[in-house]
Formats: sequence, C-alpha cells, structure tokens
Amino acid sequence: MINLRKVLSFSMLISALAITFGASQVANAEGGTNDLAPVDVVEVNGLIDEIVVRDIEQAIERAESSSSQAVILQVNSLGGVVSKTRMEALFNKIIDSKIPIAVWVGPTTARAYGSAAQLLAVADVSAMADGTRIGKTGKLLTTNAGEVSFGDASATLRTTTVNSKDAKRLGALKLTTDDEGVPVLRNMLLAMNGLSIKGQVLQTVVEVKSESGDELIREAATTRFFKLGLIERLLHTAASPPVTFLLVIIGLALLIFEFFTAGIGIAGVVGAVCVVLGSHGLATLPLRGASLAVIILAMLLLSIDVQVGIPRFFTGAGLILLALGSLTLFRNSDGGEIRLSWLTFISGIIAISLAFVVGMPSMVRTRFATPTIGREWMIGSTGRAVGTINPLGIVRIHDAQWRARTNRATPIQDGQELRVAAIDGVTLEVEPLEGAARDYREMRKPKGE
Repeated sequence: MINLRKVLSFSMLISALAITFGASQVANAEGGTNDLAPVDVVEVNGLIDEIVVRDIEQAIERAESSSSQAVILQVNSLGGVVSKTRMEALFNKIIDSKIPIAVWVGPTTARAYGSAAQLLAVADVSAMADGTRIGKTGKLLTTNAGEVSFGDASATLRTTTVNSKDAKRLGALKLTTDDEGVPVLRNMLLAMNGLSIKGQVLQTVVEVKSESGDELIREAATTRFFKLGLIERLLHTAASPPVTFLLVIIGLALLIFEFFTAGIGIAGVVGAVCVVLGSHGLATLPLRGASLAVIILAMLLLSIDVQVGIPRFFTGAGLILLALGSLTLFRNSDGGEIRLSWLTFISGIIAISLAFVVGMPSMVRTRFATPTIGREWMIGSTGRAVGTINPLGIVRIHDAQWRARTNRATPIQDGQELRVAAIDGVTLEVEPLEGAARDYREMRKPKGE
C-alpha cells in the first residue's frame, strides 16, 4: 500500500530542488534575457592578498576560455599586502589578457588606495561610483609596458585621494560619461557598450521591443558574479587586521585557560583554531615583529597570576604591554598605515581584562578540582581569614590570597588565625588554630595516646 505521507514528502522535496535550481540559474543574471555574450564580475574586497590576486588571475583565465566578452573587477580595497613583484605580475596579466578588463570602484563609499588604485591605470576601462575615492598610490609599479601612469593625475594621486568628480576632471579614469560617476554596475555596462578594445567591439547593451511593441527597452548583458570559495573567503577574512588581532589574543587566552585546567577540551580546540587562523593573518599582513613579541610576553605575564587565583602586579603589567603591542602591531601597507579601529582595540582589551581579572581565575579555581603539584609545602602553614569562611571564603597565606574551604565544617571568623590542613586543586582546606572540631577517630582515642 502506498504511503501517502512519503509521496507528499518526496513531491515537496522535488519541488524545493526545482525552485532552488531555478533560483540559482537566475541569480547570476542582471537584466533581461538576450543573446549578448555575458560579462564576468569579480569582487575585490578588503586588502589585496595572495588569495585575491590568485582569484583575479583565475577569473581572467576562466573568461578567456569561455564565452565571456569582458571582466569587471568591482573594487573596494585599502591596498595590497603582497610583494611588489607579485602585484606587478598581476598587472601584466591584466594588460596581456585577450579580453577587455574593466575596473569599477563601487558601490558608494568604496575606496581604492595603494596598489588597488593602480588597478585603474592598468585596466582597459575604469570608472567610479559617486561617493567613492581613489589615491594614495605611493610609488607607482612597473609593468612590461612601462611604469604605471595616471597621466597628469599621477602626482596628485601619489599622496592624496580624490572623489569621482575630481578623478574625471584630472583624467585619471578611462571611461568618461556625461554624469559625474557610474552609480551602479548596470550603468557600467551601459557606458561600456560600443567601446573598441583589444580588437573587439563590446556589445553590453541591446534594445528590445516592449510587450506592446510601442517602445524600445535597453537591456544589459547578463552579468555572472564570482566570489571566493568558502575556504578562500575564510582565510581572506582571517587576514584582515581586526580579525587577525582578535583571533590571536582570544586564541592565546583560550590556550592559557586550557593549560591551567590540565586537559584538552572545547576551549583548547577553539583556541588552537583561532591561533592557526590568526597566524595566517600575521603571515599575510605587514606587522612589526617587536610588537608581536610584546603581545606574547603580555599573555605570559597575565598567565602568572592565573595560577595564584588573584589578579596582582603581573596582571596589570600584562594588560599594559598588551595595549602597547596591539596599537603598534601593524605597519604601513602600500595604501597607507594599517591601524586597528578604536572599537576593535577597546573590545579586545576589555575582553582580555575580563577574562584574566574576573573570569579565568574563578573558572580555574572552581570548575576543576585537579591535584595541585608543587604546593604541598603549604600544608601546615598558618595565616588569617579574609572575611568569614563558612564554608567557603578567602584566606591570606604568606602575603597571597587563596580560595579556601573550612576543614570539618568548622566556621572561621574574619581575621581569625588558621592552619592549612590539606589542598584540593587550587582550594585550600583550612582549620582554626584553636578550637578545631575533632572527628570521631580522635574522640575514640584513649587518653594519653
């Protein structure tokens, strides 16, 4: 007998797959259906690292071997962090490509600084959206065709930035329109239509009749968007300054916590993953080795007071060094100085402060009751109670404060002298010097023994 529920479930699954497939087919298209060759769009976001460079090169190769008529690089980048030689190789790849390569700085508020700005000079077509800026190119690189040049605008762009209107006035753009800028990608396609580049005439716009047949409608060519894969996107994101900074300090803090808990748990695994991803960012970004060493030293100083369970001098010194190392960790890229935002810096320092001043000592003292090696000498030591201990509290032994628990449930008053009877993990078991309760075995002992 046919199970109606299974038939309905199977039908719904097929319908969902059909809808998903249809949506994925339409997602790559912008504009109406036409017979024009597609245009590939590649997003260039964030600092230009090796992953982004390789993605651009692969996009050019993919377009050359397919039916694409052009590639548009949608740029929003503060500069490059790859070597000068590697960036020059990318420029040569763009210049020598068989199909036209266009660069569009957008959307609004996008930036193109350093070597990212120089992409506009080596591309066949370049344009900017309203509200965007380019500049701070620094020293112009050299390609097989000679030094990268913006013409008369080269000197201005070397140290300053300009908006789309000024860039057009200075002649820094290769695509001139009647408007001040190219606000959206569709306008880029409309402006590129009819340009003769590298022996071919771009046909990015077609006029089709409306359904009524009374007017002509301009439809842009199909645009195919390409983004980084999941792993590449993860590594590229990890190589951004704020993410790298947070991954490193959080990963080190989690590893320190796991070290004092004497085990391998979730904190250790997450901390190791954070450190690995952060190390990728440190290897990619321009940084100061001395500042990194200061951050590592700061984390070591912070860990000293964790085993004591009470924040002291080393905690304060560690936080000061962490702040100094964080502020000077990154050095200049080709697009200018890389600095952490105040929000990222303050968030990181507050998180580490809370972890080492409040959270970590408390968790280490209470979450695990592992045997403590190397503190047996404290058994028999005397001290005083800091507040009432009944049954938990704080004691002062040899000028250091420790978490304590009364031995044999005998309450101890504030300031009363006491003796350490045993150690349970990082918690001291204490008893008063005078008047301590005796257990039943002592009570049964004959007098004189």
